[in-house]
Amino acid sequence: MTPVRVLVVDDSAVVRQLLTELLSADRDIEVVGSAADPLLAREKIKRLAPDVLTLDVEMPRMDGLVFLDNLMRLRPMPVVMVSSLTERGADITLQALALGAVDFVAKPRINVAHGLEDYAQEIAAKVKAAARAQVRSAPRPASRHASGPAAPAAAAPVALRYRTTDRLIAIGASAGGTEAIRVVLEAMPPDAPAIVLTQHIPASFSTPFAERLDRHCAMLVREARDGETILPGHAYLPPGDHHLRVVRDGARWRCRLDPGPPVNRHRPAVDVLFRSVAQAAGANAVAAILTGMGDDGARGLLELREAGAATLVQDEASSVVWGMPGAAWKLGAAQECLPLERIAQRLLTLARRESVD
Repeated sequence: MTPVRVLVVDDSAVVRQLLTELLSADRDIEVVGSAADPLLAREKIKRLAPDVLTLDVEMPRMDGLVFLDNLMRLRPMPVVMVSSLTERGADITLQALALGAVDFVAKPRINVAHGLEDYAQEIAAKVKAAARAQVRSAPRPASRHASGPAAPAAAAPVALRYRTTDRLIAIGASAGGTEAIRVVLEAMPPDAPAIVLTQHIPASFSTPFAERLDRHCAMLVREARDGETILPGHAYLPPGDHHLRVVRDGARWRCRLDPGPPVNRHRPAVDVLFRSVAQAAGANAVAAILTGMGDDGARGLLELREAGAATLVQDEASSVVWGMPGAAWKLGAAQECLPLERIAQRLLTLARRESVD
């Protein structure tokens, strides 16, 4: 196997050295160079032709987002953002993912040896997954709260007056999922069935992510609160570092937040959400796995299918990383495999089926 060639771009010499050492420890990765700013990176990309770029979110001499935007327009390539775990870092990283970055990792904790091995495994895995990713420059989303007239949505489904109190949609995603979820939710009408979501994301990113989705969607998107009733026209994401479960309370469903141990190395985990939906909603649920690395959600989706729920996955061609949806498809957990642009309408169509008592 030919090693993945990586260029490390960061204004901190310490971070450049640390990332180089951590990545070089993996026999399947070769760090071909490093750069302290985007202008130097531009020249080294031309000269070294790396397979993957790691890019700091805040860079001198040229804004990191401007550099990424130019890169994805002129020479699209897999980019893994290296982000600080702050509100500003989260917002910039989400913008970077919207521009076409494949994934992100948190800044390594310099001078703290504890946890560095786990960090090394995470960044190496994400770099190798990025090398196999489908790279594309994502379209810019329109905001429903933006000033001025909004561009008409393309092929958005018409509101259909759903009997939504007895239907539930569950969605899970990971790498590439922040934008895939946006695409699906943007196509949902304001009276769509309730949607529960799990996206692999750090704790400090969950609030900015929910707020960003809410700005671009007709549904109300919010972080779930423990014990709250799940309502039509709402989409619920778990707050940082908590699993989201769905529990039955008489004729209603409620959100249950769980700070328990990670499942499949993740908290929140898609399998946790899907298994709870299988138990609480069964055949009254519709579920989908979108782009993502690994296999989280595959077994939970199979349990949903066995409980009578309609299940589908995003296809390989439209996925950034066909890990999670591919694992579910190979397991026989999904009834359908569809391109991203068709998933929202299919979820709505399946939600119009007669409910099961």
